[in-house]
Amino acid sequence: TIEDAIASKSFYDSARHTMEKGDMDIISSLSEQLGSSESKKVGDIVQVSGSFRSGGQEHFYLETNSTLVVPSESDTNLTIYCSTQATTKTHAYCSSTTGTPQSKVVVRMKRMGGGFGGKETRSVFASCAAAVAAKLSSRPVRLTLGRDVDMSITGSRHSFVSFYKASAVLTEGGAKLQSLDVQLYSNGGCAFDLSGPVMDRALFHVDGVYHWPNFRAVGNVCKTVQPPHTAFRGFGGPQGIAVVEHVIDHLALVSNVSPEIMRRSNMYTEGNPTPFGMLVGENFSGKWNVPTMWDRILDEVDVPRRRNEIAEFNSKNKWVKKGLAFVPTKFGIAFTAKFMNQGGALVHLYQDGTVLVSHGGTEMGQGLHTKVCQIAAQAFGIPVEDVYVNDSSTDKVANT
Repeated sequence: TIEDAIASKSFYDSARHTMEKGDMDIISSLSEQLGSSESKKVGDIVQVSGSFRSGGQEHFYLETNSTLVVPSESDTNLTIYCSTQATTKTHAYCSSTTGTPQSKVVVRMKRMGGGFGGKETRSVFASCAAAVAAKLSSRPVRLTLGRDVDMSITGSRHSFVSFYKASAVLTEGGAKLQSLDVQLYSNGGCAFDLSGPVMDRALFHVDGVYHWPNFRAVGNVCKTVQPPHTAFRGFGGPQGIAVVEHVIDHLALVSNVSPEIMRRSNMYTEGNPTPFGMLVGENFSGKWNVPTMWDRILDEVDVPRRRNEIAEFNSKNKWVKKGLAFVPTKFGIAFTAKFMNQGGALVHLYQDGTVLVSHGGTEMGQGLHTKVCQIAAQAFGIPVEDVYVNDSSTDKVANT
């Protein structure tokens, strides 16, 4: 477990990163406390501390890891049809394990029956096993993992345990955030896989949409005996966001301030710096839409009225309870694993006016092929029906 790793200091030390902003003396002065229920007045500093846990999650794609390897040209060439998000990684590893030059290995991927990050790296071992068998037997080999085998060895979303200390200054009718000090611990498993960039993304999102004048976050990836945990939808972002929203709720409760008021009054405004150095706002990094969206949704769905109705219902029902969550989010699109920040495409224009596009992405139900067809159709000014995406193939777009 994460607790076992912390006790034995079992970490992937190269992945430990820290983000700091503001006055570290204020951060260091934060005390370990849950917050008192004593009456408070404007100008008082409220402090809270605690922990937050988010568990793992199985990808549970409908199609388990599956590969068909077909040898050809007297077994000097391999064509690999597989359910993977990582055609290039599959290509490189199958080439290496079979001793086949990469120029004679082609990986083709038409569409997956779901992936969600679980086939970003953890599909490769199954393809390698099938490739070795096909190479040695000179016969096509198909390998499809059973559900129990797939779930037991491919890893899942990283579970996190986070320890935090935070403070806010009471204002008239609300509170202004002052400082946040948080330690993030993730369960990386027995091999590193993508645990580093997953933790980095959690660090980039643990500020939420809120301006913390004084901020420190430390990310630690724990080395355990579990299977290597891996990419999962959100890639660390949800784990970081969940922590800061819990902290906001804790501060709101102790400050006796409405969670909506606590959130809205502490959102980033034009020119505020994030802990990772980006300045927020239209004049710096792009239009900051979250506050406007918050105000519009709060009004259009009438959150205050719904909360009153829920409170009335809960007071009259002992066993059945209702709730309403209203949470703002910002989400970054880049990766600290920099090889992921790229794209490529090969576009063929034919004499009948149709277009064939091959690209480095993979289709797993998110509609990527459709979006690429729409982009190409718009660029050429032709009907989308005249654009076709065949499959993702390493002999068309390499090194993706």
